[in-house]
Amino acid sequence: MKNESNFLSLNIRGELHTWTEPIVMGIVNVTPDSFYASSRVALDELCNRVAEMISSGAQIIDIGGYSSRPGAENISAEVELGRLLPALNELRHSFPECIISVDTFRADVARKCVEAGADIINDIGGGVLDNRMFETIADLKVPYVLMHTRGTPATMQSLTDYADVTAEVLSDLAFKADTLHSLGVCDVIVDPGFGFAKTTQQNFELLSHLHAFKEIGPVLAGMSRKSMITKTLDVKADEALNGTTALNMVALMNGASILRVHDVKEAVETVKLFIALQQAHSPGQQVISTTYSDNTRNTTIF
Repeated sequence: MKNESNFLSLNIRGELHTWTEPIVMGIVNVTPDSFYASSRVALDELCNRVAEMISSGAQIIDIGGYSSRPGAENISAEVELGRLLPALNELRHSFPECIISVDTFRADVARKCVEAGADIINDIGGGVLDNRMFETIADLKVPYVLMHTRGTPATMQSLTDYADVTAEVLSDLAFKADTLHSLGVCDVIVDPGFGFAKTTQQNFELLSHLHAFKEIGPVLAGMSRKSMITKTLDVKADEALNGTTALNMVALMNGASILRVHDVKEAVETVKLFIALQQAHSPGQQVISTTYSDNTRNTTIF
């Protein structure tokens, strides 16, 4: 069954990839300090980890070489590339058909990674941390994940003052998406930036209004083992899989097209259950309300 609300189409290396159901992006960090220790992987373990993710159903692999957790060390572009390029070379050689995303906010790093075989750029800075990013993406002609944040990883948690967090994040992303489109960027994926310059309550407000972001573009939800789960449940990141799964289902029901996760198998299972739920009440099959006006019955269905 085609699910329009979660529909996704991307131009990858000149080939159009279309998914009528949500997909899963698996997280791999070639860093020593990412917030979830189990996401960190050494180069000699990389291919085994990615092979496991692909066999579990990951459609995209997202590689990070810079930890964006609050208070993380600010490494140079040279250090970041020193982590990313060997990883890209390994993956492109071992998995030539794999769709690879690189998590970076630096335009020069993005360019060198695409030249080395990356297919997508996932920018936690949303073009703010490097003002050359948008023009670089337009020149590279690759899909782009546009994430909302404020400040830097070191300062973002002090920048959570919003009059209306959903309206302000929507406005910011819509303006930037328009800018990208005007530069010729066709594939813009929208990420509201859970955990980036947001309080726990603001994260949940954004999740509850996630459907609104579909007006800008396909939505990526990245909540895997983040503080909105660990703080709410009073657990550590390595105990947050159950909470992640619960919120991933909410994200899917609110229109997410991509789940960015550490735990691919569980996320793929969540997508399968979501699809089964959608198939159980296809349009025209389930009545949700019936009202009467002037002796005329009006039925609302979904």
